[in-house]
Amino acid sequence: MNADNIKSQMRKGYLEYCILLILRKKPAYTSDIISELKEAKLIVVEGTLYPLLTRLKNGELLDYKWEESTQGPPRKYYEMTSQGASFLDELEYAWNEIYNVVKKIKGEN
Repeated sequence: MNADNIKSQMRKGYLEYCILLILRKKPAYTSDIISELKEAKLIVVEGTLYPLLTRLKNGELLDYKWEESTQGPPRKYYEMTSQGASFLDELEYAWNEIYNVVKKIKGEN
């Protein structure tokens, strides 16, 4: 069995959750999202992030707005919708359930 494969699957499972947590604070440009994920030691490349953002947008969890940039073309800033906020609440609940189960099994009540 390959631990790297399992770790990769786990990262995929909580990446959307982490993106929504970032966007709950404020709208963000793609490179800002990547920087915050990297700062948290969750390494993500643009090729992974763009399809995920598109999927979240198509699911009406995110929206975006174009803003002029002083350093080139306009930038697309992603922001959470009210539906995205409700979805994030559901993910928060699920995350806490998972965390508590693992804590209990580890004996860390």
